[in-house]
Parts: sequence; C-alpha cells; structure tokens
Amino acid sequence: MNLAQGVQGSNPVLNISIFGAFVVVTLVIVFRASRNTKTASDYYAAGRAFSGPQNGIAIAGDYLSAASFLGIAGAIAVYGYDGFLYSIGFLVAWLVALLLVAELLRNTGKFTMGDVLAFRMKQRPVRAAAATSTLAVSFFYLLAQMAGAGILVSLLLGISSTAGQAVVIAVVGIVMIIYVLVGGMKGTTWVQIIKAALLISGAFAMTVWVLARYGFNLSELLGSAAQRAGDAVLNPGTRYGVSETSKIDFLSLGIALVLGTAGLPHVLMRFYTVPTAKDARKSVVWAIGLIGLFYLFTLVLGYGAGAIVGKDAINKAPGKENSAAPLLAQALGGPILLGFIAAVAFATILAVVAGLTITASASFAHDVYANVIKKGKVSDSNAEVRVARITAVVIGAVAIVGGILAKDQNVAFLVALAFAVAASANLPTILYSLFWKRFNTSGALWSIYGGLGVTIVLIIFSPAVSGLPNSMIKGVDFHWFPLQNPGLVSIPLSFFLGWLGTVLSKDHNEEKYAEMEVRSLTGLGAEKATPH
Repeated sequence: MNLAQGVQGSNPVLNISIFGAFVVVTLVIVFRASRNTKTASDYYAAGRAFSGPQNGIAIAGDYLSAASFLGIAGAIAVYGYDGFLYSIGFLVAWLVALLLVAELLRNTGKFTMGDVLAFRMKQRPVRAAAATSTLAVSFFYLLAQMAGAGILVSLLLGISSTAGQAVVIAVVGIVMIIYVLVGGMKGTTWVQIIKAALLISGAFAMTVWVLARYGFNLSELLGSAAQRAGDAVLNPGTRYGVSETSKIDFLSLGIALVLGTAGLPHVLMRFYTVPTAKDARKSVVWAIGLIGLFYLFTLVLGYGAGAIVGKDAINKAPGKENSAAPLLAQALGGPILLGFIAAVAFATILAVVAGLTITASASFAHDVYANVIKKGKVSDSNAEVRVARITAVVIGAVAIVGGILAKDQNVAFLVALAFAVAASANLPTILYSLFWKRFNTSGALWSIYGGLGVTIVLIIFSPAVSGLPNSMIKGVDFHWFPLQNPGLVSIPLSFFLGWLGTVLSKDHNEEKYAEMEVRSLTGLGAEKATPH
C-alpha cells in the first residue's frame, strides 16, 4: 500500500495549514517571551517566574509525547487491557516524582541534576557524569520523537518519498532549534502550555464524541469493541501473557516506566522554573491531574477506535497501532477533525523535542562548560548562555540527522532505552544523594556510569535490536539477553553499584549532608529568582 494513501480522505493541505498556524502563533509568543531572557536563570529556569499550575500544565505538555497520544490509544485499540497498562505505568510514575523528588530537588539545585550531586561531592567528576547521562537520555528520547515525526508525516501528510520525509523531519528540527535559541526555557514553557491545552481539549472532544455514539454508556462501548475484536480485548494477557518471558518482560518494562519518570532530565529541570518548593509540589499535583485525565481519555479513544474503525483496518494502515487515533478522528469528524488531530500530534512532537533540547544544552553548558572546563569561574553568565545556544544548535542538527536515519526503524526501543537509562543511571544517584548520609563521589560515579553502561549493553544484545521480525536490525541475531527492556536487571544493579562504590571508598562528608538535608527539607538558602 502506498503510504500516501494511509488515511483515506486525509487532506494534506488542511493538515499543514493547521500545523502552520500553530507554529506561527507559538513563534510570536516565543519572540515576546525572549525579550525578558537576559541571564542564565532566565534562559535555563525562566527566571523562576511560573506559578505551580502553569508549570503543572507545562509538565503535562512535556510528558504527553506522541507516544502517549498515538501509541497508547493504538495499543488499547489492538490489545485492549494490556495496552491500558502503559497508561497506568506512566501515571503511577508521578507518585515517585511527587513523594520523593520534586520538592527536595527544587530546594537543593539551581538548574540541573548535576547541581544536586555536586552539592556534597567532588564537583568536576560528578558534573561530568551527570551531563553524560543527561545527554544520553535526551539523545535517545529525541531520536524517538524525530523518527516519530517521520512516521506521522507519511501517515497524515501523504508524503511517502524518503526525501520528502527527510525534509519534514529537518523542518521540525529547525523550528525546535528556533524555539530554544530565541525563547529559552520561558518560550519553551509557553509552547508546552499551549500544546497541552490543544492535546487535552482535542482528546476530550473525541472522547465525548465517541461516548455520544454509545449513549454515554461505557459498557456499551466496551461491548461493541469486544463484539468486533473478541472478548480477549477485555481480559489481560493478549500481549504480555503469551509466554513466561513476555510476562517477565512486562514486569521489566513496568519497573522502567514507573521509576524512569523521576529520573528523566527534562522532567526534573521543570522543577526549577517555579519560585518555591511549595509551587514545585503544586505543579506535580496539577501534572498528575491533567495526565491522569488524559489517560482516561485514551481508554475511551482506544476502545472507540477498536469498535468504530476495527482492529483489522488499524493493522493494515501504515504505522499500524500508531494510526488508531487519526483513523478514529477521520471516522468521527472527517478531514477537519483529522487535520486538527494531525496538527496536535505534530505540535506534540515539537514541544517535547524543544524541552529535551534545552535540557541537554543546559546540562552541557552549566555542568561541563561552566563547572568542569572553567572550574566554576565563568566571568559572565551570558557566556554560559552563549555556549548553551551553540550546544542547542549542535544537538538539533544531530537529532535531525539521527531522525532521518532512524525514521524507518523500530522507535519503541529508543523510548524504552531513555526510560531505562533514566531509571538506572539517574534515579539511584538522586535518591542516594538526598537520603543516604554516607553516599559519596565514588558511589555516584559507579552508579551513573555503571547504570548507563549496563543498560546500553543489555539493550544492544536484546531482542529489541536483533533476533525478532520486528527488531531494529533485520536478518541478524546476536541477542543473548532475553528481555526487550533491561529495567529488571539494570535498575537493581545500579542501586547495588552505588552502594558498593560508596562502601569501598572512605571519602564522604557527613557535615555537608546535614547541610543539604536542612536545605532540601526547608528550602533555607535555596536558589531564588536571581541570576546564576
């Protein structure tokens, strides 16, 4: 089937026009926001000027990626109950962020995860390690989003040529770079707020539309989906109950999703954009409410797509599961609703990649340039911002090239790798730093580099990369690790390495921990809305 005919009745001109309008409006807002971006604090943390609710909406915009919108709705449409487990995993993850990380992180750091670790350890090695893991997570997450843009293009805009898809991926990358260069964190935050409002309102409209077809009776909807696809969609086990390995794989994936969120650098960095720890806590509560609401919508959209469009039609479309939400929009509201949903999906990718790019560039400029290379003696904070902007261009260019190369690949393993790396390399180190008195530089380095190394090795030699029909590299089999996600092995191992590195080293500063504990719990001496 020609990809250009993926969604019958799609109007590419309408889709591009709606997306173009979104880009123009957000660029105007970004340029307006940029007029107040003068210091490092303005560029990295939006001058800490956003309220808790505003930041909560932006976090929802940052977190609800194209995978959340297209992937989960599609997984529910095809696999039913097992698909909804993704929603549960992504949502439960926020409780870890709320209860263990958000408030303490806001009180302890300034701009990046490296600030928290460097508070009581040797500055240069831990900042270099934190920047390495931040860049690794951001790069794989970015690659998945850019590759997702390529899939969406072929599905919704009718561009099936390789050159055409490459051009659109490049355009998405260039617009993203402009957002980050010009607006910094303030401009990026406003883009994410607008995108969250669009995505949630679009999903709400489709949810009401679907329910209205079944007299607002959820049982009728579920019954109709089961009638069309079989009762299996209402029971567990359609995807993850096939074998013992698949059950363990699901457990591994679940652990990575639940623990990975609290270690994602672009999520952690959002806690620094609010003036107080109370606002950080409030922003997570708002994010949980909005994200939870959205995932309830995906339940209706997924089963709605299964009942109205049908599993067979979804599996025959290019992009397969990913096409469920667009096909449902087409069935409900024709080309206009499809055009709006297509534009929202593109806006989603744009907002997420902008957030990732500013996080990666800030980590390099603040941790590597300012504190490792310049040893904390940067004469002018504008020099640090200049380095961050140059880094953003380099990261954007790498993401464009990577997205073009990976556009035909299986992107699920890239997202899984980002979550697994975040849960393995970042979370143990953050939790040990905040809660364990004896934790030291050696433990942090063992945990970050060990977690990062183990995760990447296990992914490379897993079925996600080779050995299965849907693996990234076809026709070869060099996998020896049985699970597609390494979380079950890599996360406990990373916690163990952090403990082992600490107990084998005598170097620890308990006085500094006491100071950090007071600051993390009370906010005494925490960074205010001042330049770095």
